Amino acid sequence: MCEPFDNNEKKNNQEKPEQRNPTNCSNPDAKKKRKRKEVAIFGNYRNYYGYRIGQELDEDPRLKVMKKEWFEGKDCLDIGCNSGIITITIAKKFSCSSILGVDIDGARIDDAQWTLKKIVKRSCKMQSTTNKPAEENSATELQSDLRRRVSGNSDRGGDLFHIVSFEKGNFVQNWHPPKNTLYHAILCLSVTKWIHLNWGDDGLITLFSKVWRLLHPGGVFILEPQAWISYSKNRLVSKTATDNYQNIQVGPEDFQDILLDKIGFRTVENITSGLSGSKTGFNRPILAFWK
Repeated sequence: MCEPFDNNEKKNNQEKPEQRNPTNCSNPDAKKKRKRKEVAIFGNYRNYYGYRIGQELDEDPRLKVMKKEWFEGKDCLDIGCNSGIITITIAKKFSCSSILGVDIDGARIDDAQWTLKKIVKRSCKMQSTTNKPAEENSATELQSDLRRRVSGNSDRGGDLFHIVSFEKGNFVQNWHPPKNTLYHAILCLSVTKWIHLNWGDDGLITLFSKVWRLLHPGGVFILEPQAWISYSKNRLVSKTATDNYQNIQVGPEDFQDILLDKIGFRTVENITSGLSGSKTGFNRPILAFWK
């Protein structure tokens, strides 16, 4: 967001170079004032996976608790896909028939499209190196960011364009899939807090109801809710969030009962016990609900 232009600043900018204070450019305090924390009112952080996964991890730890049979040969949906890392990785690691990532932020969808193109290009490049003698394969290629971030069947890289897709959309308010489309698996990872803060209890119930309607019988809803303390930390991102925070009656501890007793899911499996390696601040439960 642009800041109001100050007339005094305009005058200062018109001064000759020798009239300016050269120490301003190297003053750490001045730099600190200019650097602002990113505000993402929908949780649509630009480098979300960068600080969630980090450089030291081979892949997102959450993938280790998910089972291939939930996705293999099936149609899947990822709500709040951000830059698409999880979406693409699931397609490769678990061999989806199709997977669609939806995000409210068009800039994150652009990031996801770019990520997909980069991964396909690198997958094809890695495939071509398998026909070279071992001594010709560089260490850089063998330890590339692709292999670190996206494990799985690299020989299917060219097919990813037919398997993975991304759409901008507000899932709660106005996004709808093509008519008669249902999914076998729907993911909603670290998204409920942002829906709750922006659309209140009604928005949360809409999310859960819509997910249930879009699932095939026997389908799985994989949910990673944020704890209530996390709401408190983000309640000031907007006036809407502040107002909704004060009026929320349904807490994260109530989600399981609502999904089972009111929405209609028949069983739930807490798969958190198999989760390890999460970075500090991201130790969140992961629940699998079955329709």
